Amino acid sequence: MQDTHISLAHGNGGRYMRELIEEIFARHLANPELDVHADAVPISVEGGEVLFTTDGFTVQPLEFPGGNIGSLAVHGTTNDLAVAGAIPKYLSLNAFIEEGLEIATLERIVKTLAETAAETGVKVVAGDTKVLRRGEGGGLYLATTGVGIRQGHVMSMQNIKDGDTIMVSGPVGDHGIAVMLAREEFGLRGDIQSDAASVLNLTTRALDHKGLRFMRDPTRGGIATVCTELQRATGFGVRLNEEFLPVREPVQSVCEMLGYDPMYLACEGRVVAIVDTDDAQALLATWQSLEEGKDAAIIGSIDSTIPYVLMETEIGGERIIEELEDDPLPRIC
Repeated sequence: MQDTHISLAHGNGGRYMRELIEEIFARHLANPELDVHADAVPISVEGGEVLFTTDGFTVQPLEFPGGNIGSLAVHGTTNDLAVAGAIPKYLSLNAFIEEGLEIATLERIVKTLAETAAETGVKVVAGDTKVLRRGEGGGLYLATTGVGIRQGHVMSMQNIKDGDTIMVSGPVGDHGIAVMLAREEFGLRGDIQSDAASVLNLTTRALDHKGLRFMRDPTRGGIATVCTELQRATGFGVRLNEEFLPVREPVQSVCEMLGYDPMYLACEGRVVAIVDTDDAQALLATWQSLEEGKDAAIIGSIDSTIPYVLMETEIGGERIIEELEDDPLPRIC
């Protein structure tokens, strides 16, 4: 394929589209289950209950410190399965490519996506491509579907009890700030890396703890959104302690300069877990023994005496954490 940029002809079903699929997508994503000429493919699912998820990705810029939209798509989809207690097995991939995108950029992204899928242990087995007219997209949108097999006990918000402990597997806000700095919209630069990564090791180890009630990955809307969802679903309040919330110093500094709250910033490689208090220290020790969980922390508890999410501040005050309304950083995942 000699073209350097995507044209509308790459989406018309003819030779250009075939070459795009064969020379970029199929070449990097090749595996025995992938048939680029079939309308449907069989997959083997054995060993437990099948879990199914779907997601879409529209990050700007497409490439950022610590990853790109390709790795983000794999991590985002497989992490949704992992926090539900599943081992991810298969992905489908739909690519919506804007006319004018550099083919070299597309190839880098697809190559990274393929490498990330291999590292995570999933296979891309089906997909589709569409080309959008110039100005109708952000360069590249990706939509994915994930299939996994449930492991261990079934988790649910309905399992949560008054007094349960809330913990997070690592520092929050890295992804949101890394993407924002990559845009250079505020004249700021830094070496903050996105936390985008697989959480599968964290979740599979957590499932060994019988006191585990529920897990969620704090993506769009961050920790605040997870906590407000917990409060609405359970009817219990959530009490958090700002002193124990892990936030890297560079992230905190950018937030203070620009008025962002780390509680609302997206993470793409973290897990929030709700666990019985009697098992909390054991799970914390398990996570902290892992490289990806070394900075895990207990950040609060479920509290039926309050009807909202309450943050105890470092200076001894209190503030209510409201549900996110305005999007502080659009197009980040």
